[in-house]
Amino acid sequence: MIKRILVIFLIITGAYIAMNYLFYGNGITLSKTEDSAKVSRDIENISIDISSVATTIVPEDRNDVLAELNGKGTVTVNKRGDAIEVSVKRKGFFWFNWFELDNTALTIYIPENYDKNMEINLGSGEVTFKGSSIQDRMELDKLSVDVGSGSMVLKNLDVQTLEQRISSGEVEINSLSAETGTFEVSSGSVNVQNYTGKLDADVSSGELEIQMDELKDSVSLNVSSGDIELDLPDDAGFTLNGKTSSGDLSCDFPLEDKQESDKRLSGKHGNGKHKIDANVSSGDIEIF
Repeated sequence: MIKRILVIFLIITGAYIAMNYLFYGNGITLSKTEDSAKVSRDIENISIDISSVATTIVPEDRNDVLAELNGKGTVTVNKRGDAIEVSVKRKGFFWFNWFELDNTALTIYIPENYDKNMEINLGSGEVTFKGSSIQDRMELDKLSVDVGSGSMVLKNLDVQTLEQRISSGEVEINSLSAETGTFEVSSGSVNVQNYTGKLDADVSSGELEIQMDELKDSVSLNVSSGDIELDLPDDAGFTLNGKTSSGDLSCDFPLEDKQESDKRLSGKHGNGKHKIDANVSSGDIEIF
């Protein structure tokens, strides 16, 4: 009986996959879809909502948002009020993508002089968003990133406000400055290099590694479970106020007026100008 059910299931699955090939792309043959919307002065936000596709966001000299999809699915670029929304709908039965070589890729071109708000929601897949260079960074008022799973790379960006919510997956950030940066990590891994700005990090599970080029504002670190590594420049001036209930807090910098016990670590390094608050419920915080 079980064998008969299994055979029927395999026949139905095979028929579905065959129909998917016939009606949605003839096997691994790629199709191409594109859509666009003009960026007028009243546009305050560009929202990108994607899943199960490799996406590259490219700033360039243009006055519209253009999305080009190579592969299976449909891309839409809609203007709704003061926002432009980019989304992709995939066709087919993607539980079985291991049967085929799925090279579906999305490229989104945005105006390089757009300097307002952007939201990136990643369900799965991967996203790469880079400014032209370290000297010629993409500037935004607010960048909001929500990663369900998958991977994301952000590089050469200058923003007023950065908000990151990482449920699962991997995020790599390089050469980014922010007036205020917030990192919420539920699970997964976040690696930040060459960061400048105010920092507020909350890790419930997972790992957050941040290397700062310059300490210019306050830092708040909270770990309920997981790990935070904060790499500061040697000349950083800060006053540390650390508390632990379970876990470890360490600081490799020599501290003046140092107070250390099982539950507390405090002291001043350099001019002590900037405040660093570190709280560990469970897990580890390392400052070096």
